[in-house]
Amino acid sequence: MKYIIVLAASLILLVSCGKKKQVTAASDIFYTCSMHPQVIQNKPGNCPICGMQLIQVNNSTTAKSDEIKLSAEQIELGNIHADTISKSSIGDRLVLTATLNFDQMKATSVSSRVMGRVERLYYKNLGDFVKKGVPLFDLYSEELNNAKQEFLLALDKRKAFTSETVIDFDQLIQSARNKLLLWGLSEQQISELEKNKKAAPVTTFYSSASGYITQMEIREGDFVMEGGTIVKLADLSTLWAEAQVYTSQMAGINANSIVTVQLSDFENKEITGKIDFVNPEINPDTRINLIRVSIPNPGNQLKPGMPAYVILKSPKQQSLTLPIDAVIRDGKGATVWLQTGSNSFKSVMVETGLEADDRIEIKSGLKEGDVVVISGAYLLHSEFIFKKGANPMDGMKM
Repeated sequence: MKYIIVLAASLILLVSCGKKKQVTAASDIFYTCSMHPQVIQNKPGNCPICGMQLIQVNNSTTAKSDEIKLSAEQIELGNIHADTISKSSIGDRLVLTATLNFDQMKATSVSSRVMGRVERLYYKNLGDFVKKGVPLFDLYSEELNNAKQEFLLALDKRKAFTSETVIDFDQLIQSARNKLLLWGLSEQQISELEKNKKAAPVTTFYSSASGYITQMEIREGDFVMEGGTIVKLADLSTLWAEAQVYTSQMAGINANSIVTVQLSDFENKEITGKIDFVNPEINPDTRINLIRVSIPNPGNQLKPGMPAYVILKSPKQQSLTLPIDAVIRDGKGATVWLQTGSNSFKSVMVETGLEADDRIEIKSGLKEGDVVVISGAYLLHSEFIFKKGANPMDGMKM
């Protein structure tokens, strides 16, 4: 009886050991589809989705927990390619949306120096071009007419009293003349007044500048106060290209940058200019800043309000660069996939810099000679998450 019990126990132990070995072998090997990695089976066969033959995967082939190892078929079907990183020339290129505007440094307001009623406007339409020195408006002013009479009276008194008085009429005449000059009369108008000995009730005032009328503050028959604006004129020989810049783009703004203004309305005509002004204050609501680029406008072909693009190009420099598609970026930072073996890859965090065309600068995280995945990085990222159940960026030092 004792022999029978020992024999039964030995058989049970052998059976249990055989089952344990079989389970271990099954857990190390599984079969999956290279096109649909979510399909996992414990025996060979075809993919139930696409019908392709399943490939064998050995879990033990992954050397480290932070690496992923693929088969040759997966690398080929995933179009995964790697290349050696090296230094190359790169320069920053920033494209900003802009709008052409008046050059406020060449804008002029023509105002009345004395109060009165506007009897006539010689230019009445916005956009009219006004030359310097041409008649602009006629004004009826009681104060100006009284000043004219004072000037004529001083002339008559000087003629009537030659040397029989102690009054200095020359000084009175000069004082009356200065008042007329300060109130906007020209030397020629004062000379005609002195010659004709008659003051007209309405006085013509002339434009003190040239430019296009951008704003009219008054109409015929309106009463204007002293210092009141009649018209605003703008010189269009130069314009401002005003571009909006986000705070994240301010690092790319360099006073020595080559600035090109591209005009889409003129078949992408390009004009070279310079940055004249960068607003020192940022809008706290929109986080947007403003820069101005002054450009010439020969023939006044360009008009305020036209859309434009401001292109900023920084001087080129030698640095480690990669194709932009090789870098995976999210809210946590930027990573690339580094090839550590024949079919094994590891995700590493990098610090990026300038971007130009399809290249991006790598400031830190890689060294010259590293082999980096330049095609299929996002597929590797997804495969790692699927197989490991975790983001490769988890645990990295940001």
